Amino acid sequence: MDNRNIKELSEARCAWDEFINTGQVNNYSVKSKILESWKRCRNAGVDPYGGICSNLLESRQLYRLLTENKELINVARPFMYKLYKFLQGSGCIVMLTDAEGYILEIFGDDNIMENAAALNFITGGCWQEETVGTNSMGVVVKTKEPIQVTGAEHFCVKSHGWTCSAAPIFDNSDNMIGIFNVSGESSETHAHTLGMVVAAVAAIEQEITLRRRNQQLLLMNQRLTNIFTNISEAVIFMDKNGIVKEMNPAAKNLLGDFTNNLVEDLVIRRNIRRNSILSKKNLLFTIFNDIELLLKGKTCPVNCLVSGSPINDESGSINGTVMIIKPMESVQTLVKRYSSGLASFHFSDIVGKSEKMKEAIRIASLAADNNGTILLQGESGTGKEIFAQSIHNASSRYKGPFVAVNCGAIPRELIGSELFGYSEGAFTGAKRGGRSGKFELANGGTLFLDEIGDMPLEQQVTLLRVLQERRLIRIGDEKEIPVDVRVICATNKDLLKEIERFNFRQDLFYRINVFNITIPPLRDHLEDMPLLFDNFAEQLSKRNNYEVISVNSKVYDYLLRYNWPGNVRELQNIVERMVTMAGGGQLMVEHIPEEIMIGLKDGRVHNHSIEQEKVTVDGVRQEKAKEECEQIQKLLIKNGGNVTKVAQEIGLSRNTLYKKLRKYNIKT
Repeated sequence: MDNRNIKELSEARCAWDEFINTGQVNNYSVKSKILESWKRCRNAGVDPYGGICSNLLESRQLYRLLTENKELINVARPFMYKLYKFLQGSGCIVMLTDAEGYILEIFGDDNIMENAAALNFITGGCWQEETVGTNSMGVVVKTKEPIQVTGAEHFCVKSHGWTCSAAPIFDNSDNMIGIFNVSGESSETHAHTLGMVVAAVAAIEQEITLRRRNQQLLLMNQRLTNIFTNISEAVIFMDKNGIVKEMNPAAKNLLGDFTNNLVEDLVIRRNIRRNSILSKKNLLFTIFNDIELLLKGKTCPVNCLVSGSPINDESGSINGTVMIIKPMESVQTLVKRYSSGLASFHFSDIVGKSEKMKEAIRIASLAADNNGTILLQGESGTGKEIFAQSIHNASSRYKGPFVAVNCGAIPRELIGSELFGYSEGAFTGAKRGGRSGKFELANGGTLFLDEIGDMPLEQQVTLLRVLQERRLIRIGDEKEIPVDVRVICATNKDLLKEIERFNFRQDLFYRINVFNITIPPLRDHLEDMPLLFDNFAEQLSKRNNYEVISVNSKVYDYLLRYNWPGNVRELQNIVERMVTMAGGGQLMVEHIPEEIMIGLKDGRVHNHSIEQEKVTVDGVRQEKAKEECEQIQKLLIKNGGNVTKVAQEIGLSRNTLYKKLRKYNIKT
């Protein structure tokens, strides 16, 4: 030790004596950080003649501490050992503590380790200022800065024979996670020891940052691999030469294993209208979206929408491309699935100035502000779905989906799965993963149940429970799914009479009949017929690029005498036929369809309701209805009452055939 160090040590001892006796240092020089530490120790009541660590962790606590700091220990240990080997024989100890000063790891010569153990300078010991007075590790805990504490700079006498050099260890978020320290006899320690400690800490921090970045990269790689493997779309990676290097399972399932082949060989035909210059260069070096291509499939050609984007290396050069392939069939299925989720009509689209129509719109507008269930009643063709869409768009749910279901068009054995969904394996033919029902698709919006009077009784029970509890259970499942749906029902039947006939549940009727809105048939507000006629004619003119169509006033005279059994829908069809026949010119009486004129001559214009129903059955005249009735009866006898076989021979669905059986009162 040189003379300067000896002088500093003796001066530090004099300063220490003065501070211990007076609590101040006036006549000697001492480092500011050391003096501040002495003051903290004095205020904490630390015994300056002590210095033996009394705060030792129990074995269980030590095990937990070492486990929590496993990463830091594993990173620091090689650097600690390397520095110890460099200093071996010099009477030094190399140690690592956590951020609070608890010793985690220690290396040293046997003789110096024995001296250190006498002060409990061992694994699990806490070397904070409050425990053992001023020491390098305790000061770093407070200041988070490197420091060397020599001889009498220690607050406790028992540490005056030591020199400690310590520096904090930070992670890549600038959080102190540990302290690196080298301690030795004061007579053998040099000032450059602190420099070695700081250099070792820098290496440890760099290694920690590198390891954590590698961990992040590994985690990100695992996530991307999981996405690549499990994503439903087919994904292909190519190198810069267009060679397929990797395909995910969806791509292999769709196209077969095409690895190590040119991606251009996949293409059978391009959609020339959309991209006439799609080439190998386009596939590899440009961004393209939803290009329609016919590709070689695993078993047969597949029409697909293909998107792609080049992959750049660190220098910005293109070294490959990723392509995402969606089969056109799946795209169309998705569109069909969700296309019913939009409502386009508003109350302003409803044409009519009659008092009855105004009253219906007024009640519907009031009901739109409420979340209660609505029952729309009216004959076929009066515009019940237009009212339902208008109510949805005027409600607080207008941003949610609008899903329409015709309960009369779905086979009775399928309506449950259609409305409430099903789980995987619920029945033969159930899709893998199950399927959401219309209630789930309408969550947050409105579900429109048209022809509610045709719903089978067994499903009415389930519907009632869902409406009451706002929860459903998919077919074949046990888990309840909460749903937030506003339900609008519609029917052309008298539900009270259906209740008397035991075709409709009384409790369900009262549940859906919170707001009852009756939409009048066209014959009850014929004053709106000219307005509706003109509106339809104008729409058709725009659609067919005709000039503005004029209407001869006599046309209205004739049509006002007709009873309109098909209501507004029938009027719309008649207008379309007349516009087509006129070819864009003026609509005259001669353009009125023959069946309308015959209806006027026969006097049937004033005799609708029950009598009209007898004359017209499903849009055919009475003579044809009789023939159809006889044909169905003969086929039922021929097929032993098997409705399915009869429907197949006639070319009708079973649901339609059941309707005709009820219309003709035929018993099976």
